[in-house]
Amino acid sequence: MLGDRVDVSFDARRAARADKSGHAAAGLPIAVVHAESVEDVQATLRVATATRTPVVTRGAGTGLAGAANAGDGEIALSLRGMDRVLEVRPDDLLAVVEPGILNAVLNERLAEHGLWWAPDPASRAISTVGGNIATGAGGLLCAKYGAVRDAVLALDVVLADGRLLRVGHRTVKGVTGLDLTSLLIGSEGTLGVIVGATLKLRRIIPGETCTIAATFTGVRDAAAAAAAVTATGAQPAIMELLDAASLAAIHAHLGLDAPPPGTAQVTVQTDGATAADDAAVIARVLTGSGGRVAITRDPTEGERLLAVRRAFHGAMERLGTTLIEDVSVPRSALPAMFDEISRIEREYGLVIPTVAHAGDGNLHPNFVFEAEPDSAGVVEVPPRVWEAADALFRAALALGGTLTGEHGVGTLKSRWLADELGDDQWEIQRRITGVFDPDGILNPGKVFLR
Repeated sequence: MLGDRVDVSFDARRAARADKSGHAAAGLPIAVVHAESVEDVQATLRVATATRTPVVTRGAGTGLAGAANAGDGEIALSLRGMDRVLEVRPDDLLAVVEPGILNAVLNERLAEHGLWWAPDPASRAISTVGGNIATGAGGLLCAKYGAVRDAVLALDVVLADGRLLRVGHRTVKGVTGLDLTSLLIGSEGTLGVIVGATLKLRRIIPGETCTIAATFTGVRDAAAAAAAVTATGAQPAIMELLDAASLAAIHAHLGLDAPPPGTAQVTVQTDGATAADDAAVIARVLTGSGGRVAITRDPTEGERLLAVRRAFHGAMERLGTTLIEDVSVPRSALPAMFDEISRIEREYGLVIPTVAHAGDGNLHPNFVFEAEPDSAGVVEVPPRVWEAADALFRAALALGGTLTGEHGVGTLKSRWLADELGDDQWEIQRRITGVFDPDGILNPGKVFLR
């Protein structure tokens, strides 16, 4: 039935245990199924239901919360081979795609039609559209163009028992019944397997791109400047913030001259017909907030500046094992959140390199530590790091924020989920998973865990 698409080799099973979070599941999955069609996914889930075998769905394995890590006794269901663009409709501004296509590849194909799909994770060259949808991913362009859930019209999903479910609409408007499309976005493989997506596209609008790099003598000043940009009503396409530890690590990783100690950087990009005017307004705000500002209208130079931001995760990997976190706060609370990070660093004797999507209030603090995998290949996070992470999460919630803005809950944040949701909402959401997956075979042990 599935034939050579079932891979039981040691290397394939070992690779399916981990994602980009730096952590791995205990043990090895029993097999990796390399699905090439909807029928392959259906066949896999029918077998899994009949045998009560857990299934963990994977894309490119670039997740940062451990949600796609497959372990002992589980089937890893890889959708990476399902990577076709099935339909592009420029007149309706939509495309229908399979889940395994990479973000960057999709936009290369759409550019031929004068179109693009707005979600832009920093990992766009290696992350899949299906993985973006399953985790409710965000990225660099969210402040202006929204997150993944703002760019999906409909989904094709295979349920745990193998049935194919089509939810959503091809129309701009559609309110028939409950919004199951939104429910499935960000469900991290616990409700079904996404096998197709109808995406909401945008036209490529002529106009220049302006990129601004502003350096500050401290991260709080940089955060306050970013909040001041938001308060003006100016609309950058991208506004990213690197604290001093992050900026220094990236410069070392890329072989660039070390920045002065304590230097933080805000990188802003404007686009469209008003790009130059928007950039001028933003540059004045950043300068008035104490920044040293440089502007370029050269697209190549602009991409070079953004490449510094995109190198963040590579730089962190060189520092050691990382617990990569993902909290969001109201944009006006960015300076206060960086104050809290500084407090936690002092209290726990840690350095926590942090990058932020400053345009939407999403921060990625990284806890870096030295650790050796155990005999099963699992890295244990030191208790002191978990204690510091706990303090970080509670600080974000106290500021009106959330535990995760885009990476998802997975295994790394499941223990704190009820703290944000409250017991009643946590229980309602857990029961919903039982409606979709009554035998509990889809990604067990992820998200809802006590």
